[in-house]
Amino acid sequence: DFTCTCANGVVTTGASATCETDECAATPSPCGADQTCSDPNTAANKLHDFECTCKSDTSLKAVDGPATCDKDECKSDPCGMGQTCNDPVKSLNSLKDFTCTCVNGVVTTGASATCETDECAATPSPCGADQTCSDPNTAANKLHDFECTCKSDTSLKAVDGPATCDKDECK
Repeated sequence: DFTCTCANGVVTTGASATCETDECAATPSPCGADQTCSDPNTAANKLHDFECTCKSDTSLKAVDGPATCDKDECKSDPCGMGQTCNDPVKSLNSLKDFTCTCVNGVVTTGASATCETDECAATPSPCGADQTCSDPNTAANKLHDFECTCKSDTSLKAVDGPATCDKDECK
């Protein structure tokens, strides 16, 4: 007689051993963090028969490896204020394939876009004819931060819109 010993300690005399182990017990999981692993045939001596099921959609499954799960990266609002997020290829489960689009048309893939433009360059000026417009943060990705200063009195200012300038109607 002979004996067969499996890595999990199962010993059989005179016949081949049933060595199947629960493949889902492996660390890390063979499926990944966003999936559930199940191994229905732990007693049937079948290797590579475990199943990965997506937690986000249990109809998405795969045998012997991770399933392709639909992940909408725009759910976490990665683009920021004033931007539109679009994840066109959710079914490919690719990371950082989303796009961020600014109101001014600037588009960036996989990260927040730099949307700021010089708001003072608009025609007509957002401040008006009797005021000076300055936009100090054109590189800081801030919208509505321009400043209007009255030409007649530079102490009169407003942010994100025209200042109220006092006119001396008697002059």
